[in-house]
Amino acid sequence: MNDLANDTEPTGADLLDTLRDSLTRYVVLPTPEYADAVTLWIAASHAQPAWAHAPRMVIRGPEKRCGKSRLLDVVEATCHNPFITVNSSSAAVYRSITDDPPTMLVDEADTIFGPKADGNEDLRGLLNAGHQRNRPAKRYDAATNKVESIPTFAMAALAGIGAMPDTIEDRAVVVHMRRRGPGEKAAPYRHRRDRPALRALAVQLNTWLRGALDILESMEPEMPVEDRAADTWEPLVAVADFAGGEWPNRARTAVVALTEEASKDGNTSERVRLLLDCRKALSNEVALSTAVLIERLKADPEAPWRTYGPNGLTANKMGALLREFDIRSANVRFLDGSQLKGYQKSDFTDAWERYCPPEGPDDQAQTGPRDGSSRPTDTSRPSLTSVGTVGTAGTVTPLSHATGGAA
Repeated sequence: MNDLANDTEPTGADLLDTLRDSLTRYVVLPTPEYADAVTLWIAASHAQPAWAHAPRMVIRGPEKRCGKSRLLDVVEATCHNPFITVNSSSAAVYRSITDDPPTMLVDEADTIFGPKADGNEDLRGLLNAGHQRNRPAKRYDAATNKVESIPTFAMAALAGIGAMPDTIEDRAVVVHMRRRGPGEKAAPYRHRRDRPALRALAVQLNTWLRGALDILESMEPEMPVEDRAADTWEPLVAVADFAGGEWPNRARTAVVALTEEASKDGNTSERVRLLLDCRKALSNEVALSTAVLIERLKADPEAPWRTYGPNGLTANKMGALLREFDIRSANVRFLDGSQLKGYQKSDFTDAWERYCPPEGPDDQAQTGPRDGSSRPTDTSRPSLTSVGTVGTAGTVTPLSHATGGAA
């Protein structure tokens, strides 16, 4: 651990270096980028009045004994005004948030959001709403006969087993923990022995950043990501830029690494998952009947569609999910003269571009029959003609004016 106990006033970069050293002394993190991200998140908690967004930090592991609670211990010892929500009523938590909010720490968060969740609706609402300023909770005060606004804006760290809801992880720095492997060592953390030194470091961080709130509030750091990811990471990058040294580059490297990891996490909504799976099913098609499309979706043993409801994915359920993207089934005329409900590939293009990552080699794989029916076909021939042309052997003729309707 770097020693700051000397006559030289430490720089911001020195303080971040010391915080990182302290963190990695007690916790084994998967990569250096995770250590940099956690370091900057802790530091950013000391300047919450300067930020427009309060990033969450999700500390998750697949099983017990992955170091989640130990990391939360170090965060508690070094962050600004830690508020541990265990055994706290929702009312107490709400009333603890002011214009200078505490840093909320939630251990065993899977009991709030996961299958074991029972109640805690108010706390879930707070954690969802408090990412952005000016999102107060409204409560009716019977004593004064008035509706009052209660602040919700506060940074929060949540530790638990498994993934958190999309509404949380989409606003969070997600830290994947794992059990220590052979040769990975971490110093034991003892609250009475080790916490005082970490709290002293927290005081130094607070003094450094609290003296520059106006500067931090006015900063608009260049971000390597966009939209909500930029909102979440901006406070961390601003702290790194303010500190200088190697931290600006390290911060942006961490942003790119962790956001790419999150994009591969598979924790997408069921609607986006359906778009991705439809893209695979339609990869070499112009259109498919609804029945064949569902058949292909259910054929993937790793997809959720076989067990999506009592009878798996149905035409109505698929139609309801796709209508959110303005994708609707239409009548498609097949070679045998039959006219069936189906989906045209062109109707998916806009949604794929907006909501799905670019196609990779695996997305080009051919699956199933190619004529829109359940019959095997000669795969050397195209499945559909262009709209308005007559079908030949092995093809179907799509309608020139598709008509909507139930899926």
